Amino acid sequence: MDFQPFVFYFFATVLVLASFCVITARNPVHAALFLVLAFFSAGGIWMLLRAEFLAIVLVMVYVGAVMVLFLFVVMMLDINLERIRQGFWSYLPVGALVGVLVVVEMIMVLGRPYFGVENMPSPSDFPNGYSDTKELGRLIYTDYVYPFELASIVLLVAMVAAVALTLRRRDGIKKVDPAYQIAVKRNDRVRIVSMRAEKD
Repeated sequence: MDFQPFVFYFFATVLVLASFCVITARNPVHAALFLVLAFFSAGGIWMLLRAEFLAIVLVMVYVGAVMVLFLFVVMMLDINLERIRQGFWSYLPVGALVGVLVVVEMIMVLGRPYFGVENMPSPSDFPNGYSDTKELGRLIYTDYVYPFELASIVLLVAMVAAVALTLRRRDGIKKVDPAYQIAVKRNDRVRIVSMRAEKD
């Protein structure tokens, strides 16, 4: 086996195992760390496919920014794991049914008649001056402009929902109101009390 197929199978195996650990990890922080590993492995596969821009964006944006923010949100939300696990067995049949449907759909789409090796030959060498970044931008803003705008709206809604979850009122947690702190006057903070002098 050549070195390039070995690297591909290595990254693919790590990606599949990390993805499985994401959905089976009990701790959400551990699941986020496994997701970081999955993103790194996917970036390596993109590099093998000569899509350097997508690989760099995947590592820098998702691993360097989104996953760090996700970890902070998970830590700030103070998720009660015991309450989440209470309804696991009641939701298991529905989750298993959805999982089976997803697997069947993937098999139907990624079957050999459509995605076999003979139907997907290796790409030809790019001409001089070819830029995958320029080609990707052309496709996004011409052929896929509506899906791109829809994805932007979904991300905006997700950002607003994350902020709303962070700022929600929770019992038993102290909250600081900056506006109330700024509006406080000197007389509200300090009270001068006259005391009689004491002599030894």
